[in-house]
Order: sequence, then C-alpha cells, then structure tokens
Amino acid sequence: YNVDTNAVKSVSLMEGDSVALNTDVTEIQRDDQILWMFGPRDTRIAEIYKQIISIYDNNDKFRDRLSVDSQTGSLTIKNIRTEHTGLYKLQIFSHRGTSYKRFNVTVYAHLPVPVITRSTLNCSSSSSSNQYCSLLCSDVNVSDVTLSWYKGNSLLSSISVSDLSISLSLSLEVEYQDKNTYSCVLNNPIRNQTKHNINITQLCHMCEAVIRLVVSAVVGMTAVAVVVYDIRS
Repeated sequence: YNVDTNAVKSVSLMEGDSVALNTDVTEIQRDDQILWMFGPRDTRIAEIYKQIISIYDNNDKFRDRLSVDSQTGSLTIKNIRTEHTGLYKLQIFSHRGTSYKRFNVTVYAHLPVPVITRSTLNCSSSSSSNQYCSLLCSDVNVSDVTLSWYKGNSLLSSISVSDLSISLSLSLEVEYQDKNTYSCVLNNPIRNQTKHNINITQLCHMCEAVIRLVVSAVVGMTAVAVVVYDIRS
C-alpha cells in the first residue's frame, strides 16, 4: 500500500446524499487491519480486523448510516447530515507497511426558496416621472451561501455569508413597469435555489397606488394653498 500522510481529498455533498470513502485497495488480506476515524479526537467509527467488520457508534452520531465493504474496506455513509461534516481518517496496517488517507467531508443543508417582498415605504418617483419600488430578497437560517439578484443572465448584486446567519437579505430598486426578467438566486458551492420569473408589475402595483396617492395629496395641498393665497389677496 502507498503511504501518504499529507494528501487530503475534499468531498462536498448535500444532506440526504450517500458517499463512499474509498480505500483504493483491490482486496484486503486476512491479517490486514482497516481503521476508520472521525473528527478532531480521531474517534474510531469502523474497523476490519481478521476479516471481522466492527461499527462503533457510542453516541448514535452515525446511527444506521455506516457500512464497510468487506473486500476493499471502503466506508459508505448513507443519508448523511450536516453534523457529519469533518475530517475522516483511514489507517491500513499490514505486513507490507502502514497506509494513511484523509477525507475532508463537507455536507450542505438543503437550500430554502428565496422569499421576495416589496416595501411600500421605499416607493419613489423621479423628476422624469419614472416610478420605482424596492424589492427585498431574503432567507433565514442559512450559512455558507451567496444571495444574488440577476437581470436576465446579468449579475446585478450579491451578498455572501459563511457563518450561520439569522437573516440574509438583498434589496433591488426597479421601475414598477419594468418588463425585464429578474431572478433572485441562493446558492452554495454545489447547488442553486432560484426564484424565477418575478412579476415586477404585480409586486410593485402597491407602489404605484402609493405614489399616486402622494402625488394627489401634494396636488390637493397645492391647490388649497393657492385658494387660500387668493382669498387672502
């Protein structure tokens, strides 16, 4: 067997997936010892010795999830969870020497669908009579993700978080009659969760009403002021 104490193989997958950590051994011999360990304390989780397979799970962390191939010693983890993220170490002891392998496994939680809302407090009207509203794309309890706004295939803005966040949000100001296709995308390194085909007119129709109400109020107040001025004059 080859001895390699430095190389680390990185494995990324989603919750619920299964993964096989391979020993790259074609066939283990009767007196070979295959030892699998997990975590910073090198906790023993599985072993083959004299062709007897033993699975260790004193704290139920891997309850009914571990299996070892009797011929190669490869370790399979099924229905994996985020708590199984970490460093897995393999040691193979035989009369030919000792072999080591390490696997850095990262398990990502399933992504929620981004929630898109609009704020009537951020309605505005420019001097060119264009009317705008502010859209907010958000998600809660997400980590190691990026939240992005796209106009068609063009990236407009994005924000990332590595640690667990209570709330992640990103705003976008648009004209309420904009006919372009916008999308809000939440992604981690291996998967995207996208909210497609955002109807700008539908989301911003309240802004139109608010702006018209404000404009009407301003016009009404101006008219009253003019009348009062005329009366006083």
